[in-house]
Amino acid sequence: MATAGAQRPLSHRLARRIRSIVDVWVECFDRNDLLNSASAIALRALVSLIPLTLLGLALLGAFGLQDIWTNHVAPTLKAHFTPAVYHAMDTSVKRIFADDSAGLITLAALLSVWDVSSAVRACMNAMSKIYNQRDDRSIWGRFGISIGLGVGIALCVIGAVLVVFTVPSLDGAGVLLGVVRWAASIGLLVVAVGLLVHFAPPKRRSEAWVGLGTILVGATWIVASFIFKWFVTSVANFKSATGILAFFLVLTSYVYTSSIIFLIGVQLDELLRKDASRHHEGGLARLRGLRR
Repeated sequence: MATAGAQRPLSHRLARRIRSIVDVWVECFDRNDLLNSASAIALRALVSLIPLTLLGLALLGAFGLQDIWTNHVAPTLKAHFTPAVYHAMDTSVKRIFADDSAGLITLAALLSVWDVSSAVRACMNAMSKIYNQRDDRSIWGRFGISIGLGVGIALCVIGAVLVVFTVPSLDGAGVLLGVVRWAASIGLLVVAVGLLVHFAPPKRRSEAWVGLGTILVGATWIVASFIFKWFVTSVANFKSATGILAFFLVLTSYVYTSSIIFLIGVQLDELLRKDASRHHEGGLARLRGLRR
């Protein structure tokens, strides 16, 4: 009886803390409309994947890196798709390599910057809500900032993908180079998030409060990416119509989840900043369950 009585207060405190955490995040999601904002960001990000893919392929052809497709990407696709589908993809890519890539690079670059900048503007709207700021920038100012960020983010994303595939794997140093490749790729993606968090808000935040959320975004995104890669390489079956539909379902879910992760990281930074600036129990205290 004594043991049960001693455990009851501990379980009650634990329940209060869990309830406090849930209440804080439910309030944040509702007040700042995070799910709808994540949907807007994810939609624009999905659209941007098409020109980014074309730009990446055109750059491979322009720099003579066709072996990346031949030796790394194509064998993986061949193992997962039907011969007819794989042949169609392989033929299309080889045509991109054979044709003059200058025009395609220009068109794909312009489309990529425009589509990525539209995703940036969706992030701007979401961050204005999270930071409770009114965006007084002119429409031209917003477009200029979003296009500049679009260029930077597109370069970081393409660079992250190219680093993974272009750094050679040498005998005896495969593990080390693999770590270096992934570290460099993750570093470029963290830079992209940092650019967005620093320059997208109407009023810049203190540098002290744009770190933990960015780290959370990077770490959680890595986990989500490995889960997505595991599904694509080990579970997905693209040799049936159902498998292809399942892939697109998982892809959209992955991009949507990544958008939510980003907004949660931004919101966490804001909760920590408010807690520190008030000098009393605020968002961080509530997250710790110190008060109801």
